[in-house]
Amino acid sequence: MDVSTIFSKFDSLRILVIGDVMIDAYVEGRVTRVSPEAPVPIVNLKHRTRRLGGAANVALNLAALGVTPILTSVIGNDEGGSDLLNLMEEAGMVTSGMEQSSDRKTTVKTRVIGNHQQLLRIDDEIIAPLTSAEEDQVIANVAKHLRDIDAIIFEDYNKGVLTERVIGEVIKMAREKGVITTVDPKKENFFSYKNVTMFKPNLKELKEGLNIDADLLPKEKIFEDAIEEMEARLQNEISFVTLSEHGVFIRNTGAKHYVPAHIRNISDVSGAGDTVISVATACLAAGMEIREVAEWANLAGGLVCERSGVVPVDKKQLQAEIEKLQEA
Repeated sequence: MDVSTIFSKFDSLRILVIGDVMIDAYVEGRVTRVSPEAPVPIVNLKHRTRRLGGAANVALNLAALGVTPILTSVIGNDEGGSDLLNLMEEAGMVTSGMEQSSDRKTTVKTRVIGNHQQLLRIDDEIIAPLTSAEEDQVIANVAKHLRDIDAIIFEDYNKGVLTERVIGEVIKMAREKGVITTVDPKKENFFSYKNVTMFKPNLKELKEGLNIDADLLPKEKIFEDAIEEMEARLQNEISFVTLSEHGVFIRNTGAKHYVPAHIRNISDVSGAGDTVISVATACLAAGMEIREVAEWANLAGGLVCERSGVVPVDKKQLQAEIEKLQEA
């Protein structure tokens, strides 16, 4: 398939995203002096913005590709929850998979920016695991969409939505229906995602998940031994590891590939992992080979790092860059 055919195929895909959603809030201004009250900068406020973050940013990235995202999560019955639902509606996203709970608080990460530099981050959240009743709601929301989706993305930020029960039940249902499952993991539930299609940790998450103290250097035996151990415990089909400035690594039973990073003017790495899992899952669902999956996702992750804040990938820019690479 050529590039334009694959991008056209994205338009027909429906991908469910399950996991921890949040609001990324920004308080931005100018710093000209230090406070007389404490040795801290004074930020003269210019503007405030709120953006969809976490699993909601994954859904935004899918929508930017032309994929129809279905977001499933639990948020608070609070001001942050109302703001998050409003942001979803403004983005044209379906909100029916979102459950509001009086027992939870919607995660809001507020970044204070002065002179284009982050000075402070304030996290307002509750990260307790879902109650049994909340788990029931999430599992039911996934079950009702299983017949009309092409893939499921687990977006885990250790905020409590992805419990062992939710993870296990959703993977089981997906396997029964032959639905692709991909995971962006964190340490706490690292080995709960058994038998998924694609598992995508970064190097830090791989080290933490396996309790490895030594440096994991790409292309060296210690790194590939770590992948072997991870796969033996997870029984996943595809391993996809992001390697920061070293690019990405992907492998299945038939092949392995190291894809180098592209030289970029890095502005902000926030949200790059969300973009990578979104593009990789869309590519898998479109039937692409694993090397191409890694190349496209790697390129997309680099593109969003050139922009400030948590932002989704630009579809036209991504397509143009891929076409340019293929011509080279």
